[in-house]
Amino acid sequence: MRHLLTLLIGTLFGTGIALSGMANPAKVLNFFDVFGTWDPSLAFVMAGAVTVTFLGYRVVLRRDRPGFETAFDVPTSRVVDARLLIGAGVFGIGWGIGGFCPGGALPALGTGSAKVIVFVSALSAGILATKVFLSRVAQPVSQKRPAE
Repeated sequence: MRHLLTLLIGTLFGTGIALSGMANPAKVLNFFDVFGTWDPSLAFVMAGAVTVTFLGYRVVLRRDRPGFETAFDVPTSRVVDARLLIGAGVFGIGWGIGGFCPGGALPALGTGSAKVIVFVSALSAGILATKVFLSRVAQPVSQKRPAE
């Protein structure tokens, strides 16, 4: 049941992204082109998403636990550190250059566009590289390999 619900939620999200035009990188890039072909529709999509999320959290977090888990997995840290700022910056730069965020790129994979495939491949490589880097940085000094 859990997997079916996940599939339905992902399908609803992808449909919303596609219907709103956010799977089209030109539409997203036009949002950033304030002095040219500016298209404010992304702001309306984001406002709708923030509103739904705000209301959803208010309703769901009143429960003792989620429907298919033993506890909520909500971030508790409010620290704004270099890792967060660098990650947000890289995300924003990638979004501005490619015209895709992960939420828009994954549904757009269905188009078979080479640009989307390259973006999602680069996104996946970046995630993997970050995980490898952080796993090596997080190792205690005694576990790191000596320099050769």
